[in-house]
Amino acid sequence: MPRIIPGLLLVLSHALLAQAADRPEGKAFATRSVTVARHGMVAAAHPLAVLVGVDILKKGGSAVDAAIAVNAALALMEPVSCGLGGDLFALVWDPESQRLYGLNGSGRAPKALTRDKVPPGPDGTIPLYSPYTWTVPGCVDGWGELHRRFGRLPWGELFRAVIVYAREGVPVPQVIAGAWKRGARLFASKPGFAQVFLPQGRPLEEGEVFANPALAGTLEVLARDGYRSFYEGPIAKQIVAFSQKHGGFFALEDLAQHRSEWVEPISTTYRGWQVWQLPPNTQGLAVLQMLNILEQFDLKSLGRDHPDFWHLLVEAKKLAFADRARFYADPAFAKVPVEALLAKSYARHQAQRIDLNRAAAQVEPGNPQLSHGDTTFLVTADARGMMVSLIQSNYTGFGSGYVIPELGFGLHNRGALFSLQEGHPNALQPGKRPFHTIIPAFLGQENRPLMAFGVMGGDMQPQGQVQIVVNIVDFGMNVQEAGDAPRCYHTGSAEPTGTAMADGGRLALESGVPWEVRRELLRRGHTLVELPGTVFGGYQAIFRHPKSGVYFGATESRKDGIALGY
Repeated sequence: MPRIIPGLLLVLSHALLAQAADRPEGKAFATRSVTVARHGMVAAAHPLAVLVGVDILKKGGSAVDAAIAVNAALALMEPVSCGLGGDLFALVWDPESQRLYGLNGSGRAPKALTRDKVPPGPDGTIPLYSPYTWTVPGCVDGWGELHRRFGRLPWGELFRAVIVYAREGVPVPQVIAGAWKRGARLFASKPGFAQVFLPQGRPLEEGEVFANPALAGTLEVLARDGYRSFYEGPIAKQIVAFSQKHGGFFALEDLAQHRSEWVEPISTTYRGWQVWQLPPNTQGLAVLQMLNILEQFDLKSLGRDHPDFWHLLVEAKKLAFADRARFYADPAFAKVPVEALLAKSYARHQAQRIDLNRAAAQVEPGNPQLSHGDTTFLVTADARGMMVSLIQSNYTGFGSGYVIPELGFGLHNRGALFSLQEGHPNALQPGKRPFHTIIPAFLGQENRPLMAFGVMGGDMQPQGQVQIVVNIVDFGMNVQEAGDAPRCYHTGSAEPTGTAMADGGRLALESGVPWEVRRELLRRGHTLVELPGTVFGGYQAIFRHPKSGVYFGATESRKDGIALGY
């Protein structure tokens, strides 16, 4: 649990105070220079996965080919965040058709799972690490659909390198090792977990080598028999058998009927720029709503060292998240008023609800008719100008913690984000997709996407994406500076699971935010907490210069990854 910092007893080291005092207002800070390349670029959370993607590009693969290969590599190298047992979303800019494509690769609840079969937790929600949270894993079908439309290399070629890595082993880097240790504390006793992810009876330390021969075997089947073999072959039978053994509700029919969905991206403008997201059941709409609200204020004149700047970020988030809790759901089951929520007139009304002198303790959803999560995010780009923004997740670290030893991967727990409240738009129903936190994004101008980007981390994702856009558009930062700049993270808002905010939530600020700002935010009623750096997200981005075509890559200083081109 976060530690609340009482009143004005917030303590910073003398070094941090001196750094805050000496840093000129608004001056950008970067941990490294931007990566530049002409022919292709990959940015992801593990260096070896990035190398896998660059090699695919060098062989003539498309940005989509590279994205699939990188994601498959991360399923081995970053199992603390992603894997074949999770879901996937992607945005693809195709220069040939001059069109941005959206893919919803999220799975649906089993047909046999109904609300009356779920014993609610103390807060009335679905128990987080239980078989009740299992929805059909959509990742592999997402890979297949992306490759079917945009792939250039043979399907099997995309998995060749990671199969070798899975058999021979890969070293574990620092941040992933830390997440592994935290995951082991939660899941060591879950079925199959220790057998796959605690090979020495304990979590792997930084620099130790992890092999997963069972995952190698699963990938060999997929490479040989195609992506649908995950849903209609021996892999599907093993998933269903594991589910039946451990209290799940999967049937072969649930997997065989699963299909990803190509969807039309949604967008808004922000001070002359355009931001694209996927529509619900994702939370991408929250990014656009927050930007629409913030557009009503002159953030550039305020500067990042003004208390109003941080106050506005948080209060805009509270408003957007109240709507997120009330309206966001699977559009196949609920009417989501996307157009009304995106209206600029609605944003102006919402902005007027913000009190600059006081943090809101409770926020009701607006009336739009007035007109813990862990994830991996990666970006790729190829020589033809195709760019991919792809995000894939187990939801909470290793997901549910239940691991199928014969297959080498665990099952996610995304279904925990269903509501158990009757009549709620996001209420659990058979065959329904839950509300989703994972959101890929694009930023551009004049109807042309120029930058594929995203920020990992549950409900930090929309907050992080908004801060990236503001850093670039309002403060003129480059793609690396925009990611390295100190961030805020607010938690405790109303949720689509049915929980409500009653106390204003909790606000965490990274160390670069000045003491004077913190003191003023406390005075306005914000509750400040200390949280580890990992909660502030994991950013990757590739920007393509509109004239030269040169790629600029950036990667998250808070993660293990790199950006690399050729």
